[in-house]
Amino acid sequence: MSSRFSYTSNFTKLIIVVEFALVSYLLYSLTKNIYNSYQVDQVIESYQRENAAIEEENRKKNEDYLYFSSEEYINKIAKQNLGKVDRGEEVIILSQDVTNPRQDQVSGDDDAATGLSRRSKMTNPEQWWDFFFGR
Repeated sequence: MSSRFSYTSNFTKLIIVVEFALVSYLLYSLTKNIYNSYQVDQVIESYQRENAAIEEENRKKNEDYLYFSSEEYINKIAKQNLGKVDRGEEVIILSQDVTNPRQDQVSGDDDAATGLSRRSKMTNPEQWWDFFFGR
């Protein structure tokens, strides 16, 4: 075989070297394009995720807008802040002392207060046991 290549001309050898260089350049270009395509796909995917998040946020804001502009919400706010009363409704006003008793108002002898403080120290299963089988 070596005798066969010994008779090749220098021009043929030059053409073979140029062809190897061309193939190498084509492989480099192909690899570079594949990598660039991968990067573009990653950017597109990140934008799609961002678009999905924005779409979800827009949907929630639209639902909030519909809720806050609904008659039920407007009626609720009018009742809470403006004292609106519909026909057939009765208003019950609880004083601050009833809803949030101060610690000095709760006596240590009060059964409800001691039961409440005792229950707050119990675990959940103990509270259920006390509820069903306690006093």
